[in-house]
Amino acid sequence: MKKVGIIGVGEYLPEKVLSNADLEKMVDTSDEWITTRTGIKERRLVSKHEAVSDLSIKAAKAALRDAKVKAQELDLIIVASITPDFQFPSVACLLQNALGAKGAAAFDISAACAGFVYAIIIAQQFIARGNYKNVLVVGAEVLSSITDWQDRNTCVLFGDGAAAAVLSEVKSGGILSTYMGCDGSASELLMVPGGGSRNPTSHKTIDNRMHYIKMRGNELFKIAVRSMQEAGEKALSLCGLSAKDVDCFIPHQANVRILTAVASRLGIAQEKIYFNIQKYGNMSSASLATALCGAVKEKRIKKGDIVLLDAFGAGLVWGACVIKW
Repeated sequence: MKKVGIIGVGEYLPEKVLSNADLEKMVDTSDEWITTRTGIKERRLVSKHEAVSDLSIKAAKAALRDAKVKAQELDLIIVASITPDFQFPSVACLLQNALGAKGAAAFDISAACAGFVYAIIIAQQFIARGNYKNVLVVGAEVLSSITDWQDRNTCVLFGDGAAAAVLSEVKSGGILSTYMGCDGSASELLMVPGGGSRNPTSHKTIDNRMHYIKMRGNELFKIAVRSMQEAGEKALSLCGLSAKDVDCFIPHQANVRILTAVASRLGIAQEKIYFNIQKYGNMSSASLATALCGAVKEKRIKKGDIVLLDAFGAGLVWGACVIKW
């Protein structure tokens, strides 16, 4: 089995900023209420003509430049997204064409906020077994397209953005272990009920606002903390490490209280957590991806560091990945 690592990262965040002050004018909320409960101060929103593939293209090009890999050298493209441009074709196919990566296979995955971690784990398998050499993984979302801007409990949480990573064989370090989990019995806690084959788009589904995110946040909180703790512990144990070995903890940026609770339960010092939720909110599959990019750009991660990626999302699904940078 070949050693697999991340050799380049890149991100793209839309220019438009929606602050808590802006939201105060839209719904019955306040900056103090949002900040205290979530840690979010602002989030990014796409322009009128931007879709997930547009964000993905810019993030992917940045990652390829960082990795010094040409698009023509890609063997596989995986895009994690719950807000694709279309039901089909996949965002990955649109991205393959836009990049000119003619030799690459391409597909999307749907694992919500855990999508980027799941995509990394999938990419690792192809490279480790010698099937492919270079794999591009993208986490990209336009959550503003499925956010109910009349629902003050959810509209304060979400934003738009994309980030990408190039994975390839490495001589040392790289991905040390991975873990994934699922509990489909709790799927109704976080979902978009309209638009699929269960509830096809109709006047009724539109009138009932079924095409927007529905979330039972209080019930999700405890499950998220417990599941992310489990994922982190399992991934670390699988490679013979413990929390004290972690140099940088990069969790899915869902809620600052969840992140600090998970770190505390794992026994990871607060100063080792990387946060960007205050700037971008929850961007589902793009959140952990942009956090990884931020940690790299800000030199919070250096060669030889142990990095723990940990995510939880709708499904319910969760997963973690331990990397020696």
